[in-house]
Amino acid sequence: MASETSLRRLALALSLFLLIAVSLIPHPVLAAPSHAETPALPDLTAFVSSVENGHSNTLRGVYVDGVFALPVIQQPSTDALYVSKMVGTLTQFRLAARYGNIGLLAHNYLSGQYFSQLALGERVFLVYGKGRIETMQITNIYRYQATDPYGTTSNFIDLDTNQHLTDYQLFSKVYLGTDHVTFQTCIEQDGNLSWGRLFVIAEPDTGQDSSVP
Repeated sequence: MASETSLRRLALALSLFLLIAVSLIPHPVLAAPSHAETPALPDLTAFVSSVENGHSNTLRGVYVDGVFALPVIQQPSTDALYVSKMVGTLTQFRLAARYGNIGLLAHNYLSGQYFSQLALGERVFLVYGKGRIETMQITNIYRYQATDPYGTTSNFIDLDTNQHLTDYQLFSKVYLGTDHVTFQTCIEQDGNLSWGRLFVIAEPDTGQDSSVP
């Protein structure tokens, strides 16, 4: 009989890559808006007011100055593969939350297009339902090619180091460990919207109080 650890590892890997497979469903490709077409972002105070709902422990929005101000949708408890197809939203990955971290998902033809604009050292503000704000800072950006982008499992090649990782190794690297946020979307290459994966990691900003009034 397979060990409990082996079963857990398999479940994690399958959950990650079944989720990613959602990106393979045919869909219209929406052109990314030009800078001139992108509406001005609200200030942080106005954004907080727009997403508050009174639920203190629910992540309601993410704000990055000059990049995006996006509300967060929770995955339904009955659908661990759900990724919102609404324009201007992020989806919180329930499986990451089980391991004490925050995963934020978006299709690369929708809000995921903004993830590539995030930069090391940039501050990320997490907004909760009663207006509480947690400040994070981007510490790592990982880009991977999927060796089998249309399969339900794949190995991955780090585009910076050429290191090869299995699906479970990649999941562990970007979702397990100490307190952090992981932004995940696909990388398009040569017309293939699921050619690769982009992960942007933000950790608690130790330079200031983790809660901004």
